[in-house]
Amino acid sequence: MNTKKQPILYRKRYFPEELICLKDDIVLYADENLIVSKWTTLKPRTDIAEGISAYIIDKNIKISKIFDANKNFVHWYCDIISTEYKKEETAYIFTDLLLDIIIDPDGIVHVVDMDELGDYIKNGTIDKDMACLALHAANDLLIEITNGNFKQYQDILTSYQD
Repeated sequence: MNTKKQPILYRKRYFPEELICLKDDIVLYADENLIVSKWTTLKPRTDIAEGISAYIIDKNIKISKIFDANKNFVHWYCDIISTEYKKEETAYIFTDLLLDIIIDPDGIVHVVDMDELGDYIKNGTIDKDMACLALHAANDLLIEITNGNFKQYQDILTSYQD
């Protein structure tokens, strides 16, 4: 892609059901497989305030380095996503596939929201193909974390940090 036109980023979620333009996110880098953006929370929060994210499109993941209001590192937050690209608008719609992986500063890994994914599969909100994509992407990311390959994503985000 490497275009002069900055991509427009959207976040789509199942719960709450929403499609939000991330109009205040600052895109620091974009090519056909990687988008790096800097952002602040959409709504004020006490636990986190801002972050920097890398959307790795071919792996269906968004890796975020999260900071609190004092710019202290909180944790790594990994969303499992699917991506839809709208070429005519240079727009990306990133759908949150519910599964998340959190890595604490001490390296402890948490897989969260598996129950939500199960509920959405059961009630038909998320289809089998999207559920399988989520499970495979989460599994692949967990393997990368276990094998020590997560550092490549940390290095990408750190290189774009102020």
